[in-house]
Amino acid sequence: MKILVTGGLGFIGSHTVVELLNLGHEVVIVDNLVNSKIEVLDKIEKITKIRPKFYQINLLNKEDLRKVFGENNFDSVIHFAGLKAVGESIEKPLEYYDNNLTGTLNLLKCMRESEVKKLVFSSSACVYGFPKSNPIDESAPCNKATNPYGMTKCFIEQILKDMYASDNSWDFTILRYFNPVGAHSSGLIGEDPNGIPNNLMPYILRVAEGKSEKLKIFGNDYETEDGTCIRDFIHVVDLARGHVKAIEHMTSENGGLHIYNLGTGKGTSVLELVNTFNNVNGDLVKFEFGDRRPGDVPVNFAKTDKAREELGFACEKTIEDMCKDSWNFSKHKK
Repeated sequence: MKILVTGGLGFIGSHTVVELLNLGHEVVIVDNLVNSKIEVLDKIEKITKIRPKFYQINLLNKEDLRKVFGENNFDSVIHFAGLKAVGESIEKPLEYYDNNLTGTLNLLKCMRESEVKKLVFSSSACVYGFPKSNPIDESAPCNKATNPYGMTKCFIEQILKDMYASDNSWDFTILRYFNPVGAHSSGLIGEDPNGIPNNLMPYILRVAEGKSEKLKIFGNDYETEDGTCIRDFIHVVDLARGHVKAIEHMTSENGGLHIYNLGTGKGTSVLELVNTFNNVNGDLVKFEFGDRRPGDVPVNFAKTDKAREELGFACEKTIEDMCKDSWNFSKHKK
């Protein structure tokens, strides 16, 4: 199968490309390198012994994107590309809505023109906002995101639902991720954000690397066992495998519009993750508690029955694997 992967040099995108190539799929990557690095292409080749075709373009440029479709006969698309920093989205909402929504609309228009009607969309558990209960299943109220980044996911989900309602020859699979962590076991690819990190593990790694003195944990007075927020951390390789399962499911007799949570189904506190990192890798991370951060959801973890039953997907890697692989990647960067 020939698959277009937008944002394919990013954290989740690159791991998904590796899994697809290892299974014999042909992959074409589109990425504008705003939050990724061109060296990742070399590392994908080193891991898989295959160098996928790559286009450095911005999805906002519809004509460039149209050329990509004109030069390739795609079977399906996996759409990762988009701005993704929560804090930045609050500061620059217009830029986020313009980039994420316009880019997706251009992609969908090019897909329609080329009659490529199979799409896996990278959504987020942030569409649930502050959940009424946990674990969260796919039927829980969404469109409740607390920031512009999350709202772009809500809006794109709605666009896909409206498109399917108007033309049910489309196949859409929406994957709502919980909290991706970890890196490829080779240590060659992992989470390496440009600029200020947005997620917890890169901050942990900055302290472990000696670039920061201490990790600040936001809030230790939540109504949880140790007072810190609880999240559903999922290893990025498991997450990438989830995309492969979604593509395989889509290409069988299971067309339509489907929504799945991708997580472990188990909540892990922020403090537990930090302590596990220190236990696995040595006491590398000093930390201190700070005030709660506005907008943080106290508890958030997935109900995963639907993905297991319909996609045959279940996570295989542990919190220990996530911490070990993250530090292995960090050491390889030096």
